[in-house]
Amino acid sequence: MNKAITEGLQLMPPAFEAGLGVWSRGDGTPGSDTYAGAADAALVTGDSDFGSCLELQKTESTQRLRFMGQTPIEPGCYLQIRVRLKAMSGALPTVRVAGFAATSAGDALSGVVTTGAGVTLSAYGRVEEVTAIVGVGTRGGVDMPWGLDAEYGHFGLDLSGPSGGVVRIEDIEIRDVTSVFVRDMLSLVDVRDFGALGDGSTDDHAAFEAADDAADGRRILVPAGTYRINDTLSLAHEVIFEGRLSMPTDAILLLTKDFSFPPYAAAFDSEEEAFKKAFQALINNVDHATLDLGGRMIAVTAPIDMQAAVPNRTSYATRRIIRNGQFNAQAGSAWDTEVVTQRATYSASNNRSLTNVQNISSVQVGARVSGAGVGREIYVKSKNTATSEITLSAPLYDAEGTQNFTFTLNKYMLDFTGFSSMEKFGISGVEFQCNGEASAVKLPPAGKVFVFDDCFFTKPKDRAITSIGTGCQGMLVDNCQFLSDEDPLDVSDRTSIAINVNGNDVKLRHNRATRFRHWAILSGQNHTITGNHFFQGDSVAAGVRSAGIVLTQTFCSTTISDNYIDNCFVEWSNEYDATPDFDAGFSFSALSVANNVFLSGDVAPWFSYLVIRPYGTGHFLNGLSVVGNKFRSLGDNIDRAERVDTSFAALDFNRTRDVFFEGNTFHNVSANVMNPLRINHDQSSKSATWRIGTDNRLPFQGWARGVDAVMGKNAIRNTSGAAVYHMPYADTEQGTGRDEIDLKWPEAVDGEVTLTIRMDR
Repeated sequence: MNKAITEGLQLMPPAFEAGLGVWSRGDGTPGSDTYAGAADAALVTGDSDFGSCLELQKTESTQRLRFMGQTPIEPGCYLQIRVRLKAMSGALPTVRVAGFAATSAGDALSGVVTTGAGVTLSAYGRVEEVTAIVGVGTRGGVDMPWGLDAEYGHFGLDLSGPSGGVVRIEDIEIRDVTSVFVRDMLSLVDVRDFGALGDGSTDDHAAFEAADDAADGRRILVPAGTYRINDTLSLAHEVIFEGRLSMPTDAILLLTKDFSFPPYAAAFDSEEEAFKKAFQALINNVDHATLDLGGRMIAVTAPIDMQAAVPNRTSYATRRIIRNGQFNAQAGSAWDTEVVTQRATYSASNNRSLTNVQNISSVQVGARVSGAGVGREIYVKSKNTATSEITLSAPLYDAEGTQNFTFTLNKYMLDFTGFSSMEKFGISGVEFQCNGEASAVKLPPAGKVFVFDDCFFTKPKDRAITSIGTGCQGMLVDNCQFLSDEDPLDVSDRTSIAINVNGNDVKLRHNRATRFRHWAILSGQNHTITGNHFFQGDSVAAGVRSAGIVLTQTFCSTTISDNYIDNCFVEWSNEYDATPDFDAGFSFSALSVANNVFLSGDVAPWFSYLVIRPYGTGHFLNGLSVVGNKFRSLGDNIDRAERVDTSFAALDFNRTRDVFFEGNTFHNVSANVMNPLRINHDQSSKSATWRIGTDNRLPFQGWARGVDAVMGKNAIRNTSGAAVYHMPYADTEQGTGRDEIDLKWPEAVDGEVTLTIRMDR
């Protein structure tokens, strides 16, 4: 018979007529006895069915016939051993294909099947056929799956049953039947061909690696089943998952050829588990900077602890992006807010700590702190259980001593607080569909340049983006939509907040936000807030409005420009001061509010668009520019565009410096304020002292502290009707409100002048 060649592999044993010295009556291993010269074996020629063949008499309980040549076993290659024979006389035996599985060292491979199914010969002279398939993989139709440790085999047959019978055997045929296991028109490498079992318990890691090594540009097929992978697995070829993977948390799946979320979603039963594994790979793979969610919606049933998904990393500082998909919060108790109240002590001398915290184990990192003298959006940044001490995200303004504090832990779909620090991480083109069930993203306690771009935060239950520390340093929030779950509620009933910030240098640009309690609460300095539209109205007649932006530090060095600030206002406070009474520093300074559209409708007359709220005494304005804004009230007039909220303290107008309030327009605003303030005064009665008021038009009802210029609009005339050319001088800070001046002349005169009055010096 001809020899079969499969890609350079010699599979077919020689014909019996070539000699019986290569045919063992044992396992076929070197040194075993052969049939050469044996009394129970003979060569026959001219058989009517087989031509030349081997005639063998069964003389042993199990008569073995093995080719002593080494038939290689290759991953992905399946061999069929085919034997045709007939009974000639005597007892009828049972026949089966059999082989010896050898390791690379030539030792017997234990624990594998080495025989095929037996066939009992049924009549004399009838040709019977016995076959069996051998290969590495456990697949349907494979009789002898030997796994990756099999190097080669010695193949032949066994005769069992009663002895004494004589059979004739045609030359044994071994042929490649791999094509039976290859799907039509597909170039695939099946992990089962390399020993994968997919039984959910056996570690198939080596089989997957072998399949990847052999793929050579082809795709890897993972058929139906559950494949246990106990260690990190890196696959350099595209993978088709029909089955599912089961992996420990710390084992990483790196799909380097097709790194995106859809293959991970196909690889795992749970979308959440798939996302965790994909994120884990993103953080541990130097080849990919972006995890593309492929436009997929990921159903999230519980908060995802992002650091727990990557247990080998506690910090990260390389640019990485998650993009193009949706996280959808599913209803369930996993989102329930946890609230605990514990007694603790606060001291302004240790202004970012709570000490002697009772039952501190019940207080979780990331919980929001509330209590007497606690500002808005104060969080537990870290805790030391051994010392019963909590580190706060910001100081408290008036909580000296011991009291009960409430710790509220909201639940977030993506929670990064387990990382000590993250830098240059971004989320782009992603919708957080919170459904009123969950909050969206909680930032790590430290880090730089976290980026949100073109994202939707839809109906967050409590918060959209929360910073519990300085993980917001340099954060960029651009082109995002914040859609409140509290849209139907009146302003006074809302509690949700879109963004809070503790670090410096944050950029909020070209975003849109609807009807939160507050859109952004910003600590830190050097922020840029530009091109946004945020609105917070309701249908209550003459209703209250809440702040859209809250600045919590006096020296903010912040620019608020080109925004559409709709039915809300900018509030500037110092609620993060541990000692809120002014004792040193710049006080309220370095804020620019320029070219914004301020619009309100159906609000109370005392509503204002810019509110300063000192939390302690002695504070003053020391650098404020309000330029080019459009202030408009729909319906009834409001009193002022700006005011001081004196709930805690007033401003010290005796120290006001560098206030520029000019170029603004006012519609349905009673006090059109300016600084410098230009006033026309017509003195109809002759007097040496002209009392000139500012008509409440100095910003924040400040004091008239200076006069820059006085110019007569016509002749100034004395009692004789003669024009006088004396220069007057001004006494400032006159009247009960100290917002008037006295213009002093050398004699009694009348006339009309234009003055420029300032509230600052």
